[in-house]
Amino acid sequence: MTDPLAKVREAALELPGTEERLSHGQPTFFVAGKQFAQFRDNHHRDGMTVVCVRVSSLDEQAMLLDADPATYSKPAYLPSWISINLAGERVNWDHVGDRIAKSWELAAPRRFLEAGGR
Repeated sequence: MTDPLAKVREAALELPGTEERLSHGQPTFFVAGKQFAQFRDNHHRDGMTVVCVRVSSLDEQAMLLDADPATYSKPAYLPSWISINLAGERVNWDHVGDRIAKSWELAAPRRFLEAGGR
């Protein structure tokens, strides 16, 4: 059985300048002090296991929500972000890693972007 936190941690920590620390009791990943991913397991008893990541715009968020509501949801307290469902055997971990890397790119300063992400 796959450990979702271990998979999220692996994808996030391979990116330059990344650190993990707790934020609001959740394992959260930062680059240069900016949050780019947060793992949530049964957050406020919602019964969901997700990773929350940044999106480029509210339009992108809406498009993802419309395209695949089984995979994506709107996270509480993070208005310009998206949650990716990590429950079940059908999780596309390559896609999750790509979304984490894209979120990192949206948060990272230029010096890290020039060093290269994934």
